[in-house]
Amino acid sequence: MQALILAIVKPLVDHPNDVEVKVVEEERRITYHLSVHKEDMGKVIGRQGRVAKAIRTVVYAAAGLPQQKKVYVEIVE
Repeated sequence: MQALILAIVKPLVDHPNDVEVKVVEEERRITYHLSVHKEDMGKVIGRQGRVAKAIRTVVYAAAGLPQQKKVYVEIVE
């Protein structure tokens, strides 16, 4: 899943080397913390959060429906 997030985000940003995805796995949830360069935050979030919502939609779809854990994507600086 990390590779998928990186493949989506890296072409969008000006500083692709600063893109990182960290995974925090808990009992009932998996959280992917996406961090990008400060200048690229607007590109990853998009107008009214449309790009961020699209990234989350793709990740949720890739996770599959019969998932026992909830999947979350958080964008951090």
